[in-house]
Amino acid sequence: MQRSSATDPTHADPTQAAVTSEAGAEDPFALFRRWLGEAEAAELNDPNAMAVATTDADGLPDVRMVLLKGFDSRGFVFYTNTRSAKGTELAGSMRAAGVLHWKSLRRQVRFRGPVERATDAEADAYFASRARDSRIGAWASLQSRPLADRSELEAAVARESARFGSGDVPRPPHWAGYRITPVSLEFWTEQPFRLHDRLVFTRERPDGPWGRGHLYP
Repeated sequence: MQRSSATDPTHADPTQAAVTSEAGAEDPFALFRRWLGEAEAAELNDPNAMAVATTDADGLPDVRMVLLKGFDSRGFVFYTNTRSAKGTELAGSMRAAGVLHWKSLRRQVRFRGPVERATDAEADAYFASRARDSRIGAWASLQSRPLADRSELEAAVARESARFGSGDVPRPPHWAGYRITPVSLEFWTEQPFRLHDRLVFTRERPDGPWGRGHLYP
């Protein structure tokens, strides 16, 4: 049964401004910086939560939530175990797509493009900023591999904790950062009656100039 607009949860507040009317909507990274800042003030949890999609060797899509840990004009950076499912899939194609959805703001940003590894210096700096137990966990977890039971993981954590003692916990060689360098960036704003506003930036290559346009909702 189709819901009326009065009860439809996707019926947006008609005062929600379209992104195309915003000042500074000519530079996608500047606009993303502003939107992320507004999300950090509005979202209760993890405003940098991001879905990252990859494909396996058979072309079957795979998607999971990660945390966006950095961005600039080069692209969007996240970190993971290179031996995980996403690490293996990224190695096979070095392409990915991402999306951040901010429900409280009725906005989302999605992008896709080739992927490159972040530098060792970038990965080392971020890894060092993590809580010590998280760094221990990166050594203990055989990410994406079958786990017989929780005690197996807990034993691995205890083993790695004992190995490092009170000393420094360096970045594992199988833990790295990945940067999605977008060739397409879309800024979506919810509008009444599902007539959503979609501002899109595209370019033919990662270092090329941006073209700007709009899409039907």
